[in-house]
Amino acid sequence: QVQLVESGGGLVQNGGSLRLSCAASGRTFSIYVMGWFRQAPGKEREFVAALTWSSGTTYHADSLKGRFTISKDNTNDTVYLQMNNLKPEDTAVYYCAAKSGGSLYANRPRLYNYWGQGTQVTVSS
Repeated sequence: QVQLVESGGGLVQNGGSLRLSCAASGRTFSIYVMGWFRQAPGKEREFVAALTWSSGTTYHADSLKGRFTISKDNTNDTVYLQMNNLKPEDTAVYYCAAKSGGSLYANRPRLYNYWGQGTQVTVSS
């Protein structure tokens, strides 16, 4: 099993920045891809970004490129999501997820095996 714990969410003003963290523990050697998703009230869970755990190859949702950046630190089994120029429409619960196989570019939530509990990001206008 893999356990994922997110942190770093909060309230930020329009145009501000936040960095989310996701600490992985347990059978981390089984992780192939780690990703970030978000879900706003009344909407489906949406892919944000992902990376391969070993090589660090990244993949970002087209609509968020240039504002959101995923990165990792293998020394402490942590993945980050740097979010800049935040907008009110970025308000959502942000989830960290991991999967043990498949493609980096297969971004449907159901393809991920493990999920964190989520962290709330609220962007005020």
